[in-house]
Amino acid sequence: MTREEELLRIAKKLDKMVSRNNMDGSLDLLRELKNFNMTLKLLQDTRIGMSVNGIRKHCTDEDVVNLAKILIKNWKKLLESAQNQKSERPNEVKIGNYPMKPSGSPDRTSPERQSSKSKPETPKAPTTPTSPLSPSFSSSAGPLSPRLQTGDSIRDKCIEMLAAALRTDDDYKDYGANCEVMAAEIEDHVYQEIKATDMKYKNRVRSRISNLKDHKNPNLRKNVLAGAIELSRLASMTAEEMASDELKQLRNVLTQEAIREHQMAKTGGTTTDLLQCGKCRKKNCTYNQVQTRSADEPMTTFVLCNECGNRWKFC
Repeated sequence: MTREEELLRIAKKLDKMVSRNNMDGSLDLLRELKNFNMTLKLLQDTRIGMSVNGIRKHCTDEDVVNLAKILIKNWKKLLESAQNQKSERPNEVKIGNYPMKPSGSPDRTSPERQSSKSKPETPKAPTTPTSPLSPSFSSSAGPLSPRLQTGDSIRDKCIEMLAAALRTDDDYKDYGANCEVMAAEIEDHVYQEIKATDMKYKNRVRSRISNLKDHKNPNLRKNVLAGAIELSRLASMTAEEMASDELKQLRNVLTQEAIREHQMAKTGGTTTDLLQCGKCRKKNCTYNQVQTRSADEPMTTFVLCNECGNRWKFC
């Protein structure tokens, strides 16, 4: 196993501990990292700093938090030293302690290039280098982290879209949630159940994304980020289960009303030939009158056609 693969293995374990809020074994993993010969390239390729920072934020063990702070501090020094080396001017030749520009060699640059050099350059806006240890690194939109990639372009794209849905608002910052890791775990549960990336798999993922992004149903996303809804549970929830409380209540009222209408129209009532069915045009009907509204409102009449089974109501 290469050094990069070893770091990716540790990072994946740390991310799972954060997402499941179970920090058992994190101290041993951090001790492994302390003895690891870290380089800037490994930090940037594996994003191990994000995982250690997540452990630092969520763990309550003082030993784990202190060791995580030491690791992050050492890696920041490594990053700063690399940035300082890049800031040195490459065209200077140092003689003793005094930088001097090389001279005496003829300029053999073509006239076209000389003219282009003489043109004033447009000043560029200063850019702030992104550190793999900075908090904004995990929340910025971009390609999927290498340790979370599955090797399947469809699955990787679904993970990115799920992570974006979890970041619809700034709720994830309040909960300190790693949206990429959570999205990867949700997608993995869906894939393990369906065992393919067919239309059923895509529809399942699409429904999770749609409900997580729904601004009328923010509680679903908050409950997922807070851990109140397990990620494995979210992967298999139906549309009715993911619906907002308001929509659930409305569905329940409509269902109860439909059941009541069906039962009353079927089980009893008064037979009459004064009412005509709008479907079969016959007058063999049975009706019931029920007070479904307030006392000062008229009763609602439910009618059943005894010929064709057609049901309707009127005030």
